[in-house]
Amino acid sequence: MTPSPVAHSTFVIERELPASPRHAYRFWSEAALKQRWNDCHPDWKVVEDSFDFRVGGIEAKRWRLADGSEQTFRALYFDIVPEQRIIYGFDMSFRGQKVSASLATIELIPAGKQTRMKFTEQLAFLGEPDAMRQRIAGTEDGFDRLVEIVTRDAVSLH
Repeated sequence: MTPSPVAHSTFVIERELPASPRHAYRFWSEAALKQRWNDCHPDWKVVEDSFDFRVGGIEAKRWRLADGSEQTFRALYFDIVPEQRIIYGFDMSFRGQKVSASLATIELIPAGKQTRMKFTEQLAFLGEPDAMRQRIAGTEDGFDRLVEIVTRDAVSLH
């Protein structure tokens, strides 16, 4: 079997969050809040879910799709500076095949009464270039959901 070619990419996604860095950080560090914006496929069944948010901690999720295939996400936290920075490595698999390995950095930068979130991912993608574009677009969509949820949360607090 010939291994998949590796495509390397570094991309940055920035979003303005209508919250202080302290509050924005909670949406990464608290399992229930992270799940609110990170669960993007309501028709997928979660069959494994662990969240150990600390340096050296592991976050792992495994989903079963309607057709019975599975997708996995497994992360290891390398560096956490509360309310400022999170660095973690993660890999993703689909149908038992590794599809990517990444290093991600989240920076939470004060911007007045808001927070500028800067997400940088260094990605090694194993598979079709079109699938890599879809994966990056999916990350963008997730952060759009994060903005929506933080915005709703900010409105309900006032």
